[in-house]
Amino acid sequence: MATFVLVHGATAGGWIWRSVPSLLRAAGQDVYTPTLTGLGERRHLFNPEITMETHILDILNVLDFENLHHVILVGHSYGGAVITGVAERCAERLSHLVYLDAFVPQDGEAVKDLYDSPVANALAEHYLNGGKGGSEDAAVAEDARFTVHPLKTFVHPLQLKSKAAAALPRTYIFCTEKQEMGLRAQGIIRSADRAKAAGWSYHELNTGHHPMWTLPRELTDILLSIPNRT
Repeated sequence: MATFVLVHGATAGGWIWRSVPSLLRAAGQDVYTPTLTGLGERRHLFNPEITMETHILDILNVLDFENLHHVILVGHSYGGAVITGVAERCAERLSHLVYLDAFVPQDGEAVKDLYDSPVANALAEHYLNGGKGGSEDAAVAEDARFTVHPLKTFVHPLQLKSKAAAALPRTYIFCTEKQEMGLRAQGIIRSADRAKAAGWSYHELNTGHHPMWTLPRELTDILLSIPNRT
């Protein structure tokens, strides 16, 4: 049995994974779907002073209080930056990092650094509107559960020095349909290119940015194929 911790993206919450946790559990896996501070059902805790550090601590506390080890840590979109920061602090609890159409920051970078400056400025407005804009697909645009996102999380640079974290095996899952993402696609495409250049295990899904909605079984099959290093 493997243990999966699924970390959602910006403006979302643990709810976004829909049927994927049930599919993983049906295959005999253990699954956690935490919601980051200020988002989803924890939106009452929203504070503009929330930073990336807050969200890293959210996941570190799940690992600690649930006493989790040998974890396959999955980050979707913005969640890729979060799991990168988590790995830096507790690589010994992890067996694999999975980036699902996610950001891959390097040492000294914040999420915003994955974008050209004009695009980063436009995205600030997008996230202040709860991730809802004209470029979103209909399902995303109509889902009221998306919330505003604390923008300081996007400007918080990550310091990545841990050799243990750098040694963790990593998988990138790239969603090929990028029309719905609009400007947001730039950072994801750059991240996928980094993953390929680094020789990570690499998969593609022929769908948009939320494969947990559109291709849940195909996504689950990829997750189940990831070896759990013990």
